[in-house]
Amino acid sequence: MRLVSVVVPIYDEVENVEPMYRELCDMASVLSSDRANNSSAFSCEFIFVDDGSTDGTIERLRGVSEGDERVSIVELRRNFGQTAAMAAGFDHAEGEIIVTLDGDLQNDPAEIPRMIAKFDEGYDIVAGWRKDRQDRMLSRKLPSMLANKLISKATNVQLHDYGCTLKVFSAEVAKNIKLYGEMHRYIPAVAAQLGVRIAELPVNHRARVSGTSKYGISRTFRVLLDLLTVRFFLGFSTRPLHMFGGLGMLSGGLGGLFLSVLAVQKVMFSVPIGNRPLLLLGVMLVLIGLQFICFGLLAEVLVRTYHESQNKKTYVVRNIFRSGTAPEDTESKRLVRAL
Repeated sequence: MRLVSVVVPIYDEVENVEPMYRELCDMASVLSSDRANNSSAFSCEFIFVDDGSTDGTIERLRGVSEGDERVSIVELRRNFGQTAAMAAGFDHAEGEIIVTLDGDLQNDPAEIPRMIAKFDEGYDIVAGWRKDRQDRMLSRKLPSMLANKLISKATNVQLHDYGCTLKVFSAEVAKNIKLYGEMHRYIPAVAAQLGVRIAELPVNHRARVSGTSKYGISRTFRVLLDLLTVRFFLGFSTRPLHMFGGLGMLSGGLGGLFLSVLAVQKVMFSVPIGNRPLLLLGVMLVLIGLQFICFGLLAEVLVRTYHESQNKKTYVVRNIFRSGTAPEDTESKRLVRAL
């Protein structure tokens, strides 16, 4: 029996948690009886990560899932964001297969068995593609299409829909990727460094029925800024001096060229250069070049420190609720008491 961990980050979705739980139960029933391709059946655990909800989401969820030993609820101390909530879910998942989906019912849990079947063809990640996306064109679909094209080109990992949370991962891949900022959407690109096999599958996408969207146009700008971070880590995470040093040499070289031209004019033709803007520009470019090289050397030191130091969590857990038990005395709670 293979265990599938379904990770659901939720934030202020009190109206959606009950139908979400029911649909996950229905999906688990289908999955547990699936012996296609002579594979063994699956069992499921559901990990709901409450990202600091204030509308009674966690109380409703505990009520509807009472008595279900498959359910774990990880309650974060405040709203850390979807990426941190997903990282918390990965850390607490025990299955060999980890599935992620949004808690707003727009992702269809019924698609999970089909995605796992694709996963069992030998892939490490199966990403959902909201081919017929049920969202507004100008505020959601158009920015997403542009961002997906840009991300695919910048990372060289071609996907139609980086923003679809519905994905299937091997536990080995999910647990070895550290998530920061809004970087959960870049997991396929970051995982590509590990040589993983990635597949994309069109999935059913539904319009939001209850609750309000937590996404806005401002999120697009944050995503683009995180893309710069991802692009840097994909290309220069272990050799930052190659980037900063290259920029420094380019800037310093241009500055040196300008200063050389001015020196020739001064020495050979007695042209006054004290009031020439080119002199100031040349000196500034040389100094900027030296600064870039210094940044590169400092970044090399930081990279070494990063790789040799202990990993640090991006979230703090308040409680972990398991059906029929008291909240677990987590390490973070002990740390808070100690402080």
